[in-house]
Amino acid sequence: MKKIADNADMIVNGYAFTQNNENYRVLNLNKPEHALVIDSNGNVLETSMDDIEIQIVKDYFLKNKKYMETSHA
Repeated sequence: MKKIADNADMIVNGYAFTQNNENYRVLNLNKPEHALVIDSNGNVLETSMDDIEIQIVKDYFLKNKKYMETSHA
């Protein structure tokens, strides 16, 4: 978990966001079995999260992705 958190591009409320080409991987650091892959528009590509958690993570992503894009410029 520490390695994932250290390598994350952004962490918001216990969710580690890591950019992978044009997609983003999201891992719940408190429940590592809850993961999500989304595209740059927030469309879900793969997930093991329920619908409520997906919406929470998408909201975090869409509000904060500008900070991740800056780190890769």
